[in-house]
Amino acid sequence: MFKIARASLASVSTGFPEAENGVSDVFAQLTVSEGWVGDLSNGVIKLGERATLLHGLNSPECGLLSMMRCYDANDRAHILELFEQAATSSSHFCYSTTIGLPNGHRQPVFCIGESDGLEQASAGSMLGIFVFPRFKLAASATLRALS
Repeated sequence: MFKIARASLASVSTGFPEAENGVSDVFAQLTVSEGWVGDLSNGVIKLGERATLLHGLNSPECGLLSMMRCYDANDRAHILELFEQAATSSSHFCYSTTIGLPNGHRQPVFCIGESDGLEQASAGSMLGIFVFPRFKLAASATLRALS
């Protein structure tokens, strides 16, 4: 899903890093990213420190439903279905949604992941990365889908 946010970008600096500093500098200027892992034998997902905070969790270890509780309600069923499919067959997946924050703002989040090891005797695992753009949407801001 591709979305465009109509929001103030005041938190982004006005200049871009020089080309020799590389793409990773631009990526770090515009986003915060953090990895996560999931153990399909027990259903536990382990988030990094920032993702734990942004998902409104008290512990980095959680279940899928606990992690998704803060997601846009319209996206939850689709994301749950995506994880269920990835848990039954080794695959790559991605999704985007927004996280509702306590102050009423919404934080866009992109997730890219993969599941593996489902064909062996073990239950398998998942790993991925969350990408959080360095801006938040006001509660009244709209997202427009691009077609």
